[in-house]
Amino acid sequence: MPQAPPAAPGLLSRALADARSPRVPRTVPYLPERAFPWGGPGLHPAGAGGGVDLDRVLRLSLAAPRKAGGRLRPVASAGALHPVRAHLLVGPGCSLPPGRYAYDPRAHRAHPRGRAPADAPPGAVVVLTVTAARTVAHYGHRAWPLLLLDAGHAAAALALAAAPGDVRVSLDADGEELAAAAGLPRAADRQTRRPGVESELPLVAIWLRSADALAPSTAPLTAWAALPCAAIPLPQPGAGGNATPRELFAARHLLTHLSAGADSTWHPAARPTPVTDETLRTRRSAPPSDLAHPPAPDLLARVLATAEGARPDGPAWAAAVGGDAPGLLTTAGPLATGDARPTLAHWAAGQRWIGTAGAVLVAHGCPADAPPSRIRRSHLAAGYAAGVAQAHAAALGLRSRPIGSWLQADLGAALGDAPGHDWIVHGLALAGPADPPPPAPPPLPGKEERP
Repeated sequence: MPQAPPAAPGLLSRALADARSPRVPRTVPYLPERAFPWGGPGLHPAGAGGGVDLDRVLRLSLAAPRKAGGRLRPVASAGALHPVRAHLLVGPGCSLPPGRYAYDPRAHRAHPRGRAPADAPPGAVVVLTVTAARTVAHYGHRAWPLLLLDAGHAAAALALAAAPGDVRVSLDADGEELAAAAGLPRAADRQTRRPGVESELPLVAIWLRSADALAPSTAPLTAWAALPCAAIPLPQPGAGGNATPRELFAARHLLTHLSAGADSTWHPAARPTPVTDETLRTRRSAPPSDLAHPPAPDLLARVLATAEGARPDGPAWAAAVGGDAPGLLTTAGPLATGDARPTLAHWAAGQRWIGTAGAVLVAHGCPADAPPSRIRRSHLAAGYAAGVAQAHAAALGLRSRPIGSWLQADLGAALGDAPGHDWIVHGLALAGPADPPPPAPPPLPGKEERP
């Protein structure tokens, strides 16, 4: 598989240091979401038969119907910008006919983009891509790590929706193979072959295996990648929007090189108990004002264990708590004593509410000089683990809110270790339900109670 040319020496480490620095981004006015770019009639994902019910999976994960009182988006996203798109590679045994599709989350329709290979594996592979313009317009040089976190959250949503079926997730699939499998242009052709169309950068694959599969394959993308490039999207003049051209180019360039990898590894996904379909339908990110009540210690421990175990290839997790025994906790025991929440509030781009949050889970690792594969995996896995942990928290009656922006958050150095080796990558604030108000006192004897 041809690879993109290597990045200049030190480019990624400098970009990572810049994203973690206090330098203020050059923000521009809010860029509205553009219309769905894939033309032609769309198919409803509900079909006759099939072991993989794509209608159910997509409704519980990515669908964003426009209806009064409904959720605009079911998945957490930095700045509520939702840059993730999904391409469905549908083989036998699904509720859609075999073929390539682009999924429109607002209309809940799958738009055909080409045929399936004759040897397509049973089930469906979902390739997640990101479009960078809106996030770069809002976050500037800090955008590209947030795009990785967003893709991880979307992958978790799909995996949770598809469970308890046979679900595998790859966070290290080669970007060129992902692009070829989804029928998208390779890195060298993105701007030359499709002027006026914003580039989609493939990052993650989720494999929904059909019950018809006789034996597990380790290469579900191979047959799809052998097909030619599929139907192209409609041109959208000004696809770069208001984003600074230099920063937009840099974000795309960095994500392209981060996604150049070796063979894919596929890890099974599970849904933590007691998460149900109803949990996924109703989960929300709570506003900061609702996150001050401490969660019960046993529930906090369960959510922390879920975050820690969601991805075997992800960063470590710890929980900062206050109260009578403040400290930084891990599943193996205390990491440090003292209340770390005020420091976390300072590191999280000055979000002061974090200093009084009930508890704050943080994913940490990803050294300053980490290789591209580890930078990509750390951020995608952190977003994935936070998405799974957030669903688990909702099922346990806890409130939560992801925290994506972390500046100069060198946790290792703060704990007395060597600087630059243990940085905070992502966070999740947790809170228990507020105490119920005390009951009203009974009326005084001899007094008539008035309404």
